[in-house]
Amino acid sequence: MTLHAVFRLHGRNRPDKLAIIDGARRIDFASLDRMIDGAAHHLAARGVRRGHLVGVALRDTAEHLVALLALARLGGTILPMDCRWQASEKQHVAQHFGAAHVLVEADDTLPGAHALPPGWAAESTTPHDDPEVTGETDFVLSLSSGTTGMPKGPLTSQQRFENRFMVYWVNLGMNAHDVYVSATPLYFGGGRGFSLAMLFAGGTVSLCSPRASMAELAAHVAAVQGTVLFLVPTQLRRALQEALPAPAFPSLRVLISSGSALHPDERLAIQRKLTPNLFEMYSSTEGGGVSILAPADCARHPDSVGRPAFRVAVEIVDEAHQPLPHGEVGRLRYRSPASATGYFKAEGGDAFRDGWFYPGDLARMGPDGFLYLAGRAKDMIIRGGVNIYPQDIERVLLDLPGVRDACVAGAPAREMGEEVAAFIVGDTTAEAVRLACRARLAPYKVPSIIRFVPEIPRNGAGKALKPALIASLEAAHAP
Repeated sequence: MTLHAVFRLHGRNRPDKLAIIDGARRIDFASLDRMIDGAAHHLAARGVRRGHLVGVALRDTAEHLVALLALARLGGTILPMDCRWQASEKQHVAQHFGAAHVLVEADDTLPGAHALPPGWAAESTTPHDDPEVTGETDFVLSLSSGTTGMPKGPLTSQQRFENRFMVYWVNLGMNAHDVYVSATPLYFGGGRGFSLAMLFAGGTVSLCSPRASMAELAAHVAAVQGTVLFLVPTQLRRALQEALPAPAFPSLRVLISSGSALHPDERLAIQRKLTPNLFEMYSSTEGGGVSILAPADCARHPDSVGRPAFRVAVEIVDEAHQPLPHGEVGRLRYRSPASATGYFKAEGGDAFRDGWFYPGDLARMGPDGFLYLAGRAKDMIIRGGVNIYPQDIERVLLDLPGVRDACVAGAPAREMGEEVAAFIVGDTTAEAVRLACRARLAPYKVPSIIRFVPEIPRNGAGKALKPALIASLEAAHAP
C-alpha cells in the first residue's frame, strides 16, 4: 500500500478522529482524505502529472500538509522551498532542479508559479487514484543545504520515506494516540517528516507558528495537551533562557532535538526545566534518523549521540573504506531502508558508495554501540600535519563557567597550515580559556586565536556557520 493510500483507510476506519488542528480549524480524517482528493484534482487540472517535480513554497498551514499528500497521491515529487525566500532564491532552486511547477500562496508574485487560490483544497467526493503510483515512486527531493551555494538534492521514494516513520515509532514510540505539535517550518526536513509520520500513524498534528515565542509555544502545547514536540537546538536554547515554569512542557511524552548536537549540560538543563523526556536524534537529510540518545542515557553517556536507530547499520571506516576498531576516529558511514539512494543528477561526489552514505562526519563507536561524533571531516583542523577535531575543544570551552556558546574552526596560517581559532560567547577571559584548554588538552589543541563574539552565527538547524566566522577574522586583518 502506497503512502497516500493509508489515508483512504483512515477516512473509513477513523472518520471522526482529529487529524489536524490549525488555529480554530479542526480537520478529521474523513475530511482530510476528501481534501487530499480535492487538492489532487485541482493540481491535475493545472497540469501536475506523475513524475513531475513540484516546488512547494507554502506557509505552515493545513493546506501545506494537504499539498504534500496530494502530490503523493498524484505521484509527483516534492521540492521543498521556504515561502520566506526572496523570488530570486525560489527561481534559482526551481531552475537548477528543473521543477515543472512551483506552488505558492495566492499573494506570492513569483513569476510563472502556480498561485493557489482560496479553497483550492476543498473536499471532493470523487476519489483520485493512479494505479501507476507505487512505493518506488519518487516522493521528496530534499535540500541538503541552504540557498547560499547550490544545495544537493537527495531523492527519496514513497516507500523509503515511509521507512523513516518506523524509526519514529520504534525508537521514539510515536503512535496513533499522540498529539504532535508542529513548531518548525513544514519545508524543513524534521517538520515535514514528523508531521507526516504522525498523520500516517493516525495521530493528530497541531500547527503552531515557528515564529511563536517559547511562552506561546508552551501555552499551545498545554492547550492541545501535546505529547510529542520537535525543536531544533536554537529553539531549545531560547526556551532555556526564558522564565518558563518547570517543567515547561508537562504533557510531553517525547521532546525531540535534532539538527546539531546539544552540549551535555544543555541536555540536563532541558530535562530539568522543560521535560525529562528528551530524545536527541542524530540525523541527516539523506538518511533520516541515524542514532537516538534516549532520556536515560543523557547523563550516562553525555558525549554520545546515542545508539544506531532501528534498521540502521553504522560503521566507522578509514580512508580506504575499511572498518576501524572500536574507539578509533574515522569516517562515519551508514545505510538503512530509509536512506536516499543518490542525489538528483548524481551530484555529491562519492557521498553514496557501495550502498553506504557518507555524511561527511568523523566519529568513533564504543564497544557498547554508542556513537560519538568528532566533527565534520571538512571542519577537521590540520595543524602542522596533525589532525585536530574541533568538537574535542568545544567540549572544554562549553564547560567553562560563563561560556554560553562556542565554536572552533581552522584559520589559515602560513607556517602551520592552520591554527586553532576559538569563537566564544560569554563572560570569561582569554587567559581562563587557555588555562582550561592546557589542563585538559594536548598543547597543539590549545587555541592560538581567541575571539569573543556577541553570537555564533547558525543556520536554521542550529549548525554553526564556520566559514562566516573565519571570514570575520580575515576581514579584521584586511588592509
